[in-house]
Amino acid sequence: MPIPADAPILTSAAMRVAEAACAAAGTSLSELMERAGAAVADTAWRMAAGAPILILCGPGNNGGDGYVAARLLGERGAAVRVAALAPPATDLAKAARAAWTGAVEAIVDGLPPAPLIVDALFGVGLTRPLADDLARRLRGFADKRILAVDVPSGVDADGQHGWEPPLPADVTLALGALKPAHVLLPTARRCGTVLLAPIGIAADRTMCSLPRQAARSPDAGSHKYNRGMLLVRAGPMAGAAALAAAAGLRAGAGYAVLSGADEAPFAAIIAEDGASYAARLDDKRLGAVVIGPGYPASDALGRDVAAAIAAGKPLVLDAAAIDVALPRLDGTPAILTPHEGEFARAFSDLAGNKIERARAAAERVGAVMIYKGADTIIAAPDGRVVAAWPGSPWLATAGTGDVLAGACGAMLASGGDAFDAAVAAVGWHIDAARRIGPGLVADDLIRD
Repeated sequence: MPIPADAPILTSAAMRVAEAACAAAGTSLSELMERAGAAVADTAWRMAAGAPILILCGPGNNGGDGYVAARLLGERGAAVRVAALAPPATDLAKAARAAWTGAVEAIVDGLPPAPLIVDALFGVGLTRPLADDLARRLRGFADKRILAVDVPSGVDADGQHGWEPPLPADVTLALGALKPAHVLLPTARRCGTVLLAPIGIAADRTMCSLPRQAARSPDAGSHKYNRGMLLVRAGPMAGAAALAAAAGLRAGAGYAVLSGADEAPFAAIIAEDGASYAARLDDKRLGAVVIGPGYPASDALGRDVAAAIAAGKPLVLDAAAIDVALPRLDGTPAILTPHEGEFARAFSDLAGNKIERARAAAERVGAVMIYKGADTIIAAPDGRVVAAWPGSPWLATAGTGDVLAGACGAMLASGGDAFDAAVAAVGWHIDAARRIGPGLVADDLIRD
């Protein structure tokens, strides 16, 4: 299930800053905990549908949220129990525990379960994997419905470590903002359905989830050139470039030229031999150039990339064209679309989680980065990031990256910000794949 659209994503450190800003503005941390606990209680109430609930509380503020939820659920008449790993260790958690008048059981072997388990053990502050004995006890609840508070316990919220939680969630309730773990593999797939509880945090949207896609409809003043003229340079495997050119038209370009190919998939695409490539690059109406699909590393690729850069046209660079272009971009507006292997080859020295590496690469080369995968990350040189989890698993097939490159070309050719173009293209790509679903092949994406 898609995560909330256009939702802020905050690291643990950024979350603490946002909470401090709330406190400075007059909203106390205890009030934020009350709101968080109320959101947990509401979600648990719906999930339980009258069945008993067991809330597992840790010693920190995540546990405090659990105690608040238990109190509010008890006031509603829910059959709720609380089990704790240890006594509360923070002032907020101690106050929340004191307000819960029910019993507190110990999390021990043989603890009776409930149909719904609320995991409020460890939240965003976890700095190491769970102890083996605790992990073993939690795995004993794996056949129950699991609601995780903020992140499943055992997950590194910042996505720096791929720790697998012993108790994957059916539903994860993110408090105030999404966290990197909700949108990065391998942890994202352990979070189940991610919901967002807006508890009053004024979160910066420099990093956010994929926004909802607005239809790109031409208006009365539109014509084929101002909708975007796109040039796709074909290499030895011309079918890949043909996919890119066709995707450009489907994604909204008004005019598409396929240079260096004998034929095109649509009659509306201008297929021409490579001799006219230089002239096409000089066309003032040309909005963007796509190069790389089906074009392996070679001297010819180097010459074609150099000519496109010299022409100063906005570029979409895919596959081997990325490596060729990196030393030469020098401020040319560009979108780069590497998959994992291509990114590792071009930016082998970068460390951190996928978001941090994508952002660092974009800043280094001064171009927009679409770091592809099931957890695609789009990063701009100025630090903006959009996370596109989850995509469509049916996109894991040959040629879909060529289609994405063509869609990027269409969005870029129509003018405007390259980052916005990349975000729109990724959204178009995922939406098209979801409409088609099982059995998708790349050609399907350009047919309807």
